[in-house]
Amino acid sequence: MSSVSPSVPRDTIIHGVGRGVINIVCLMGDLFLFAWEMLGWIITRLPPRSNLWSCMYHIGIQSIPVILITGGFIGMVLAVQSYDQFKLMHLENQIGAVIAISLVEELGPVLAAIMLAGRVGTSMSAELGTMRVTEQIDALRALGADPIHYLVVPRFLACCLLIPLLTIVADAVGILGGWFFSTQVLGVDSFYYWYYSKQFVFAYDVMGGIFKSFFFGAAISLISCHRGFHCGAGAEGVGKAATEAFVYSFIVIMILDFLLGVTIVNFYHFMQTIYPGVIR
Repeated sequence: MSSVSPSVPRDTIIHGVGRGVINIVCLMGDLFLFAWEMLGWIITRLPPRSNLWSCMYHIGIQSIPVILITGGFIGMVLAVQSYDQFKLMHLENQIGAVIAISLVEELGPVLAAIMLAGRVGTSMSAELGTMRVTEQIDALRALGADPIHYLVVPRFLACCLLIPLLTIVADAVGILGGWFFSTQVLGVDSFYYWYYSKQFVFAYDVMGGIFKSFFFGAAISLISCHRGFHCGAGAEGVGKAATEAFVYSFIVIMILDFLLGVTIVNFYHFMQTIYPGVIR
């Protein structure tokens, strides 16, 4: 009697795509539940002030050197890359407008958020991941404290409050860096640099960049804390959680930048049709 060997199902591309879709849906659902529980704590009870001040110092004060370096060099790079093209059209005196509008609308919020995702996001994910591996989070639950209220809410609030402020610092330093390089190295007149910056940059542009940075901060803190809470075992799990925190934050920042940019532009045109010249 011949034995029939059981057939092993093949692992095709369709299977791989299906697994990937299921994993993404499960991750998004888990992240939504995580965010919902965190928002519930924000509404019902704020965290202790000591935790909040500590997170604000770590996220805000200790990030200032990175933001100063990033913003300053962004402004100088914009000056270097824009000057030759503007000089060909005899518009080199208007280089300040390009630097300022590029920084406040796009490069300042996005690059500041990416730098903070690398410095703050990975740090939060690694810290919470280490607490998960060493069972400190379970110990908090055993002591009657909710880990999300005690650990996640202060970090979320600190990111939402301070990343917009750090974005303002990056914008200001970038514009100053572009001014210094344009006037001292490229020979642009200082008066025209500030004159055209004022002519082409409006309050709506500045507020739009700050508005986007608020959502960037919320995304960085939420994703980083979620990956830290759900990291794998051992040092490898903590390292993987920190890497995922930065990669996921970077992707979400790019998506949010596109969606919020479209929303801000459409809102501007809509308000111009109703109240022409009001929004500047």
